[in-house]
Amino acid sequence: MKDQLGFTLIELLLSIAIIGMLSGLSLPVYESFARRNDLDVATVGVVNAIRRSETYARAVEGDSTWGIRFQASVITLYKGATYASRDASFDETIDVPDSVTVSGLSEVQFAKLTAAPSTTGTVTFTSTTNDTRTLTLNAKGMVDY
Repeated sequence: MKDQLGFTLIELLLSIAIIGMLSGLSLPVYESFARRNDLDVATVGVVNAIRRSETYARAVEGDSTWGIRFQASVITLYKGATYASRDASFDETIDVPDSVTVSGLSEVQFAKLTAAPSTTGTVTFTSTTNDTRTLTLNAKGMVDY
């Protein structure tokens, strides 16, 4: 009797079935992880933009106030008294992933030298998996998230 080398059809089909089941079970976990990661990246990016805007205002960068505009798909750090009257050449944008929605404050300006915010409140980021992150901006310009 010859020694047969290789796999039988049953062994091959069983291996493919096991790989398929593992892939099917891990895909939802990966999707959930990716959505939470999008949410965390958007949150940290906005916190950094708020702090940068405060720093620019405190340093009287460009002899102007600085602000942040929160929109559905993009967050904009801008130079000027309002978003409408800003100097667009200084805009810094942060793209918000499609899996994240933004609600709450729409615009905040920081005063020259003191960096005091024009308004206080919260900005809420919600992912498609219903995870949320809330940023709170207080009267001193401190961001809590």
